[in-house]
Amino acid sequence: MSNDKKTARFRTFLILGAPGSGKGTQGKVLGSIPRFHHLACGDVFRSLDTRTTLGQKFVEYSSRGELVPDDVTVQLWRANIKQRVDSHNFKPEIDFLVLDGIPRNVEQAKYMEEDIEVLRVFHLSCPDRTELARRLRKRALKDNRFDDASEAVIQNRFATYEAETKPILEHYAGDRIVNIDASQPPAKVLYDILGGVMTLDAWKELEKLKV
Repeated sequence: MSNDKKTARFRTFLILGAPGSGKGTQGKVLGSIPRFHHLACGDVFRSLDTRTTLGQKFVEYSSRGELVPDDVTVQLWRANIKQRVDSHNFKPEIDFLVLDGIPRNVEQAKYMEEDIEVLRVFHLSCPDRTELARRLRKRALKDNRFDDASEAVIQNRFATYEAETKPILEHYAGDRIVNIDASQPPAKVLYDILGGVMTLDAWKELEKLKV
């Protein structure tokens, strides 16, 4: 990879955690703060134009009830992020990108290496699966998704996370990983995330620009 390509990568924070750990909540709050641009995996699929070749690929898999392959998922993500840059909603030269739900596994992380420079991985850790299950049931009932409140569905989501997503921590192992207690109140979790951001040289450089 050339140096030009490296400098073009988006400066990125990943929010990682088991279902119910509060990834989406923290991502949305961060995204409301100037100089942070939040993109969740669900946003990529929801904004999909099914008239495009890429959109039709997605429909082809989803209509069969199959998972979208990792390379297609990353292509969809690239198309979405390009739209955000072209419309100036996301300004990579002064904004940090905040991702949750993508990459979903190590394979996707490898595909995305040419696109993102991962500065920090905020691991929202909550070993108490009973508490996470309580949160998931509460959210499912609030959203009238009663099937998602079943114990079998919840346990399956935990198992999928452990098998597919948690290994991302090993992929990015080192001082980029910041473990945060997700059982704390959301405001304290946010405080810890911001603390991890503000120690970075990239953040200090941005502060000097006063943008």
